Amino acid sequence: MKLVRYNHLDPQIPASFSGMLDRLFSESMSAALKQFTPAVDIAEDEKSYSLHLAVPGVKKSDFKISLVDGKLTVSGERKMEEKREGKTYHGLETQYGSFSRSFFLPEDVLTDQIEASYENGILILNLPKREKKLAKAIIEVK
Repeated sequence: MKLVRYNHLDPQIPASFSGMLDRLFSESMSAALKQFTPAVDIAEDEKSYSLHLAVPGVKKSDFKISLVDGKLTVSGERKMEEKREGKTYHGLETQYGSFSRSFFLPEDVLTDQIEASYENGILILNLPKREKKLAKAIIEVK
């Protein structure tokens, strides 16, 4: 079974072009700008799965990782520095605000042994697998 990203319909993204225009001119658009989706790399080897979330500038204490009914959810918030004295921003492409990513875990993940570490702006989740049991039997010919 593959590790699959939880794919829900994002209520922040309009379903049609007219819906996008309506949101563009409404006040609720500012709330949508306060959220972002970090990039995720998913890898697998013989012993484990690993998730790498790109979230530079977030403190370890700002992450919340939960596992409910086989769905792993990573959420948090990246806060913007408020020190703007004497600065005029001509462009601001860095994403700030809250984020949340969810993944349904395969059945072979040892959920009680999941580990998380954060270094150089990458949150790394290590999801160890159960050992595969080889079904081996000797059948006698009669």
